Amino acid sequence: MNYNSKITGQVIGRLRMERGLSQEVLSGLSGIARSHLAMIESGRKNPNVSTLWKIAAALGMPLSEFFRHVEDEILHLQTLQAEMP
Repeated sequence: MNYNSKITGQVIGRLRMERGLSQEVLSGLSGIARSHLAMIESGRKNPNVSTLWKIAAALGMPLSEFFRHVEDEILHLQTLQAEMP
């Protein structure tokens, strides 16, 4: 399994919206700029572990749980691709 910054960003956006948070609020809770968060969510920026740690904490979960969400999404997409003719 390979790291995918686009999927990582999509998972952050999904988890943020599930919690009813705007980018502005999540960026404030995590201590990163809203523009940086927007670039992460769109897959244009590849966040480091420290940034992911802050985002996961602001989302109310340990980093390991966040990575499980990302891994699950990657596996789901790989399964869909394998089923395509």
